[in-house]
Order: sequence, then C-alpha cells, then structure tokens
Amino acid sequence: MIETERLILREYTMSDFDALYSILSDPITMQYYPHPYDEAYTKRWIDWNLKNYEKYGFGLWAVDLKNYGFIGDCGLTMQNIDGKELPEIGYHIHRDFWRRGFATEAARAVRDWAFANTDYDELFSYMNKENQPSAAAARANGMTKRKEFIDVNQEELCVYSITRSEWKEMIGK
Repeated sequence: MIETERLILREYTMSDFDALYSILSDPITMQYYPHPYDEAYTKRWIDWNLKNYEKYGFGLWAVDLKNYGFIGDCGLTMQNIDGKELPEIGYHIHRDFWRRGFATEAARAVRDWAFANTDYDELFSYMNKENQPSAAAARANGMTKRKEFIDVNQEELCVYSITRSEWKEMIGK
C-alpha cells in the first residue's frame, strides 16, 4: 500500500470490478484507446494485475480517494513500448475526478516507490499522441518526451521517461 496526502494505492480485488468497469467502459475516458472495454475485458484487467503482483511485486493498483473510495488505478507494469519490455507508469482516473491532480499525485507516488523499491534506471509513460492530459501528468512527474512511434495498430504514440539520476536531482538527493 502507498499513501499520499489524498490517496491510498492498494492491490486490486474483484470487489473493485463495478467501479473499474465504470471507467474502462466509458467512451469519454477511453477516447484515446481503440475502444471502451466490456465486462470480460474488465475482469481480465483485474486478473492481469493480480498476476503482475505475484510475478513482479507490482502492477496497477486501485486508487482510493481518502474518505471516498475507488476513483481509478495507477501503478507500474511491464509494457511493450516500441518493441522493448519496459517499466511503465500508467493511470486511469474516473472522469468525475479529472482536473484535480489525482493522476499526477498517484503517478508521483508510484515513481518514487519504483525508484526506491526496484533496480530500474528509467521509468516510462506512453500514451496516444493526442492524449494531452496524460502527457501533462507525465511532465508534472519530471518526465521528458523521448520519442514518438507508430504501434502495430497504426496508433501514433508518445513516450515520456525519467531516469533515476534525473529523479535524484529533482528530489534533491
């Protein structure tokens, strides 16, 4: 569990299904994905993260707003980014909670956790080229745009990252 001023990041359970489905099935929230996800995919999403916890010791974690409950997810997963398996900080926040800094706060906590608890020398975030809110969250966490590429689905993507040395300099270590 990771705690910030306003948030608690914790492992998913199947009891998070309905709240997660309300995010992943929403066409506005998922506008930068190929399509919104159905119930079966939402279940696979949770299962995938439960397996990631066992395999890596991390995954996407449920994000709870203190004194409210589930508002999204954020965490570290291994992703194929332009042909390489890389540690990626991802986030999805329910649109009722957008523009309040929750994605940035959660991603910052994950970034700090990852550098403190893993040996990765660089952390990544990637998103659809048009997804400016996600890019803004990446920049707010000290990430720099490193490249653009077109994936196997012909989607234009941007890759942001921060190195361990950049992180140390940023936090004053």
